[in-house]
Amino acid sequence: MTPNRRIRPAEPSEGPFLTELTIRSKAHWGYSEAFMTAATPELEFRAEKFMPDFLVYVLELNNTRVDFCSLLRVDDNKVELHDLFIDPPHIGHGHGTSLWLFALEVARGRGFKRLTLTADPNAEPFYLAQGAVRIEEKPSPVQGGPLSARAQVFALRPGNLGLR
Repeated sequence: MTPNRRIRPAEPSEGPFLTELTIRSKAHWGYSEAFMTAATPELEFRAEKFMPDFLVYVLELNNTRVDFCSLLRVDDNKVELHDLFIDPPHIGHGHGTSLWLFALEVARGRGFKRLTLTADPNAEPFYLAQGAVRIEEKPSPVQGGPLSARAQVFALRPGNLGLR
């Protein structure tokens, strides 16, 4: 049987679930328990950060929440892909690409001309494969993990994957 996959708007009340999913996804990359404890406040989903637009979306598989993404308006022309987290059992099944393409469609539909994102170094191959270009590195807000020293900053420029 083919799984039923759909992407729907998240509800602000889903914050605790989104926090748990974010932490599970981040821990997948082998960070130490000490690092994950230190990172938890940074990884906590806070609905008020996304208001008033609340561009947060959940991917469901057979009516079970498995992944999510969020966008934050930076200015009239630029939006940030703030979150794209996949529950570890679902990594490698195309859900990340589905959420990525959905986020691009939302950005285009809202008239944004540029999309940026800051990602864990472990996610760099995924974003490069999607057409993102690394434009800088910046210190992680949380220190102490084996790969926490630098976060990768990517951008999609006009014309790249249809953003105009």
